[in-house]
Amino acid sequence: MKTLLVGSLLLGLSLSAQAVTRADLDARLRSFATKFDAMQSKPDKRIPAQLLRQAHGIILVQQSRGGLIVGYQGGNGIAMVREPGTGNWGPPIFLTVNEGTFGAQVGGQTSFMVILLMNGNVNNLIAEAQTGFGQELRGTAGNESTGQRFNNTPPGQQVLIYSDTSGLYGGAIAKTGGLSPDADADAAYYGQYLTPGEILPGQRVKPTQASSYLADTINKFSK
Repeated sequence: MKTLLVGSLLLGLSLSAQAVTRADLDARLRSFATKFDAMQSKPDKRIPAQLLRQAHGIILVQQSRGGLIVGYQGGNGIAMVREPGTGNWGPPIFLTVNEGTFGAQVGGQTSFMVILLMNGNVNNLIAEAQTGFGQELRGTAGNESTGQRFNNTPPGQQVLIYSDTSGLYGGAIAKTGGLSPDADADAAYYGQYLTPGEILPGQRVKPTQASSYLADTINKFSK
């Protein structure tokens, strides 16, 4: 049984590393728009319009987890910031979530998470996001209708986290991995390797039709 579970974990990690195409990523952005729309339709999950208007940056993450003794958690995400001057949502960078878990655990769970970055110093926070950042975000996230403050950011950085979760998952676990920029996905989408800092300001690349659709969906609930 243990060998089977370890094999499943490695298979999940292998599948998550497969290359994606521009069409796949367009579909991912549209999926995020659908999930955001669905979450905003739930009174106990909805993000207030005022907070959406005030946010300088936004991170959307979809992930799933499951396991028995040895588990796997994986998923993906995107991040966008408002462009200087216009205040419009700029082009996205893509994020990846990969995590192995070990310990007493049982169940399966899927979740969609919205992380609002509430001040202007967001580019560096997203561009430099590494494993620990992702772990801390998941550690503080919850099903809160009023949002939850992330207290381990640099001074003056306010982060609010909302999530829509289904399924049951529990246990004391040790984690490896986390949330980080997906350079290969960015390259597939924009046709060249660019750093998150080159993408986010909207100077080297511009929003695509799919990312504009996602931005329009967010803006719909900002009014």
